[in-house]
Amino acid sequence: MIILRSELELKILGGLLLKYKTLLLMLAGLGVLAIMVLFIGPEKIGSAIKQANPWYVVLAVVIQLAIYGLWTERWAITISSLDISIKRRQLLPMLLVGLAINNLTPSGRGGGEPVRAYILAKYSQAPTENAFATVIADRGLDTFPFIALAILTIILAVIYINLPQWMIITLIICLIVLIIIFVLALYMSLNREFGDRTIRWFLRIINRISNKIHDRIEQQAINAVEGFQDSMKVMVTDRKVLLYGIPLSFLIWGLEILRVYIIFIAFNINAPLEIIAVVFVISTLIGMIPLLPGGLGAVDGMMILLYSYAGIPPSVSAAATIVERLISFWMTTILGVAVLPYFGADAAEKMFKKL
Repeated sequence: MIILRSELELKILGGLLLKYKTLLLMLAGLGVLAIMVLFIGPEKIGSAIKQANPWYVVLAVVIQLAIYGLWTERWAITISSLDISIKRRQLLPMLLVGLAINNLTPSGRGGGEPVRAYILAKYSQAPTENAFATVIADRGLDTFPFIALAILTIILAVIYINLPQWMIITLIICLIVLIIIFVLALYMSLNREFGDRTIRWFLRIINRISNKIHDRIEQQAINAVEGFQDSMKVMVTDRKVLLYGIPLSFLIWGLEILRVYIIFIAFNINAPLEIIAVVFVISTLIGMIPLLPGGLGAVDGMMILLYSYAGIPPSVSAAATIVERLISFWMTTILGVAVLPYFGADAAEKMFKKL
């Protein structure tokens, strides 16, 4: 068993080395962060980090661990709605793998969801379309509160932070695009005719590139979409999914904002909670743009810039952002990659296809 695990870890390492494009994008993101650190002054940032209260940092880590548990509980709600039988302790590693792939791919936080659905289907023996429906429903429960928070955030940003007009317009455009994608995805998930038309249109495009698509494959794809839609309808009509899932999502977003607030407390900066919330939500929105893996560099740079705009010293802004991203981004990524070998070589292969 130890030998097998070592082989899988070597396969993962080899796959990462081969995926040079992802590595280059990650290096580009780190380069953006490095430039900002050099501009502010590494010695100033280092001095700020040394003065941080480690107990508050530990508290922020504990909050992040609690968030993992709540994410798992929310996903379990959609899974139980479809009577998929699997233990909760098995869901957390699957979730971490999905989150890690989200962080390693420039996919707008969506690259890991097919892999998460694949692992769930494999270990629960559930139909793939059902497993995928639980993941999409989970993302929907996460996105709906975020849209509400983003609308409120842009209003607060105009009031509390003196942002340039171009940045406000960019944020509004990003939010409108997110809302359109969310509505179209929801409509496609529930409307059979629209879903069939969409999949036929998608297959026609693929057929122009490759002539391997034939009627049998097209019908299989349509059947899979219809099975997915049936699963989505079951979850949407399940009151427990909405009554528990949406409040749980608001709680999760609240804890994420609290985690950032605690980190600033660690640096002896009692920043207004509304400022913390505004910057966090805006940075998350920017991170959804599929340019760099996990928004690496873009999210970090935006957080440092906006906190500085809000009056927090740039050195503290950079130090707090680095600590925050170590907890929310790097810790999550490392944990996800660490548990991936336990799901087998095929799961690792699925991951590398996404990178």
